[in-house]
Amino acid sequence: MILDLYYAKRFFLWFLVISAVLMSLVMLIDLSEQFRRFDAEGLSLAQLLGLTLLNAPGALNDFLPLIMILTTIVLFVGLARSSELVVTRAIGRSGIRALVPPVCVALVIGGLAVTTLNPIVAVTANRYKELAEGYRQPGAAAAVSLSGEGLWLRQGGQNGQSVIHAANYRGDADSLHLYNVSILTYAPEGGPTQRTIAEEGWLDGEDWVLKNAKVWQLVVGVNPERGARRYDELRLPTTLTNERIRDTIGFAEGISIYDLPKTIASLGEAGFATTRFQVWLQVELARPLFLVAMVLVGSAFTMRHARLGGTGVAVLTSVLLGFGLYFIHNFARILGENGQIPVLLAAWAPPVASILLTMGLLLHAEDG
Repeated sequence: MILDLYYAKRFFLWFLVISAVLMSLVMLIDLSEQFRRFDAEGLSLAQLLGLTLLNAPGALNDFLPLIMILTTIVLFVGLARSSELVVTRAIGRSGIRALVPPVCVALVIGGLAVTTLNPIVAVTANRYKELAEGYRQPGAAAAVSLSGEGLWLRQGGQNGQSVIHAANYRGDADSLHLYNVSILTYAPEGGPTQRTIAEEGWLDGEDWVLKNAKVWQLVVGVNPERGARRYDELRLPTTLTNERIRDTIGFAEGISIYDLPKTIASLGEAGFATTRFQVWLQVELARPLFLVAMVLVGSAFTMRHARLGGTGVAVLTSVLLGFGLYFIHNFARILGENGQIPVLLAAWAPPVASILLTMGLLLHAEDG
């Protein structure tokens, strides 16, 4: 038990050190990227640093597999060089038994990543998008959201804000078509000034193109229906783009794992595609297993005695294998999001297969 606690403590300390070093480098790179991205807006250092800090939780979440494999390599290379693994085997414990503490720590870290880090990433990612949009176009912030009632959009400009609702949508590589569209336009002071409905709408450059539209002017003391006008085709200016709407519709990272089941259910009831959100939910639930797989990958080639030589090759092999499994993991997720393979297979097969593969390598190395 004491030996297990010793290994677990060393693994966790190395995890903290490597996380701090890697995140410092990532934040410096991201800060320089924020300088480049918002150069024309003339933001202060405090504002740019705030944007960088908002990106930090998401970066940590993305780099967890790399941090886990590097932590494992550093731990076991150090244990091999100090001959502590030799002593462990000499007292009757196999090398695989020495993996139990790091694996347990990885499971705990994975559980915290799912239950705690994921909601933090969702909040900070949404806040970053909101601030970035506000800095680029002050007073013209736009928003996109999906709910069981349909697709909601908000756009702004010098002439005020507009809230757009569509009962359904269809998107392809070049355009996004909205159906049963309703637009409520507000004056800069906040009061509604115009209501527009249309059978169909799509973006064309910097304009909404509305088909079979009807417009009511909302003026106090005037009957809106009397002044209503119909248009076979109506163009309204907008600050939104097809790319931004499509990216936000599929922005599962901005939804907490606690809200994902409810979001999936409400979108399914409204007739929207939910495959991307289902895959994201299952991938997040499988994250602890994937982190365990990274621990096993990092240890598969580094638990040998240092006197046997080839430490550099072993470390390089572990890192390359880890990157290979990470690529397969992301590739399977993309296939799942596109409906090429079942959702559960896309999320759970890569970590399970990685664990089985590395356990086979470890059993071969330990028992021949």
